[in-house]
Amino acid sequence: MPDDELENIRKRKLLSMQNRVSDEQRQTQAEEKIEAQKQALLKQILSPEARQRLNNLKMVKADFTEQIELQLIQMAQMNKLPIPLSDVQLKQILLQLQSRKREIKITRI
Repeated sequence: MPDDELENIRKRKLLSMQNRVSDEQRQTQAEEKIEAQKQALLKQILSPEARQRLNNLKMVKADFTEQIELQLIQMAQMNKLPIPLSDVQLKQILLQLQSRKREIKITRI
């Protein structure tokens, strides 16, 4: 009897692990699909130079760039951006967003 119980426990654990792996794979596929859609929209919205600037910025500030990409997509959907957005216009937007950040100044006594 203990062997049967042990085998049942093993089967349940194996099934649980397989379910967890399949859930993670589905989630990864969904995230990849969303990212592909976002990149396709950005390709339509941005000029090649502006897209390159955003990709360069993504290497340094990934979280900040992620927020900017979402804002650009939202603004384009509301027709608040000229399409395609040029590199100069993207620079202006980035400067405006950067100036909104609180400037920290440290003075030594």
